[in-house]
Amino acid sequence: MLLPVMQDATLWLNHFNFLADLSQSLQFDLPTEHLVLAQNIRQTDLVGDVQKAFDNFVKTGQAWAFLIGLVFGYLLKTFTTFG
Repeated sequence: MLLPVMQDATLWLNHFNFLADLSQSLQFDLPTEHLVLAQNIRQTDLVGDVQKAFDNFVKTGQAWAFLIGLVFGYLLKTFTTFG
């Protein structure tokens, strides 16, 4: 009973390997001019992006909320610990 199950599993694995090899061979035969389909290429400015993010962080009040949360959390931890 175990032998037919093992034979079926081996046949299925061989079929799966054949499909994987076929898909890999098809992938390498694609023309390269069709590979760039949806790319938006723009110049990156890492320092400028960080500066904009920090300005937004301060402008929206998240910096104050962060500092108040730190103070409140520290006070809560201090008053609720024993020892």
